[in-house]
Amino acid sequence: MANSRSARKRIRSTERKHIRNRAVKSAVRTKVIKARHALLEEGNAGGETELHAAIRALDRAAEKGVLHRNNVRRRKSRLASMAARLSNVAEGAEGAALRSAAAGGAKGRSAKQPARSAAAKSTAKPAGKAPAAKATAAKATAAKAAAPKAAAPNAAAPAKPATKAAKTK
Repeated sequence: MANSRSARKRIRSTERKHIRNRAVKSAVRTKVIKARHALLEEGNAGGETELHAAIRALDRAAEKGVLHRNNVRRRKSRLASMAARLSNVAEGAEGAALRSAAAGGAKGRSAKQPARSAAAKSTAKPAGKAPAAKATAAKATAAKAAAPKAAAPNAAAPAKPATKAAKTK
């Protein structure tokens, strides 16, 4: 607990700011997500207005000191580049796939790591209880290593340093 009146006041004001900052961050996050979804929709009517609302919310959060200005700049840049990529995508028979690729690919997948097939997933893990067998083998080797130590307790003890009397003799 705080000892001085000023420290108690600082705790109260910090709590108020924390609640306000959390609300602002949540609102910004909501507007950014709405902008992304609006940009990804086929009918791009509300995408620009949502994008401007998200950018305005990000700017306001930076102005108030809720978010760092470089963080805001990075997020605005990513939104703008996503909007530019999506506007440049040609609408065709495979429009959804192109839009997904322009938006950054499938969610949760890296562009460098392609999705593995179901057959590759099933052959990657060995069947049976191999991990349990490994654990049992590890316990057995640990027990074998500990058995000689228990039989000869003096052999495992470190050598005692020579005393002053032993050095002078």
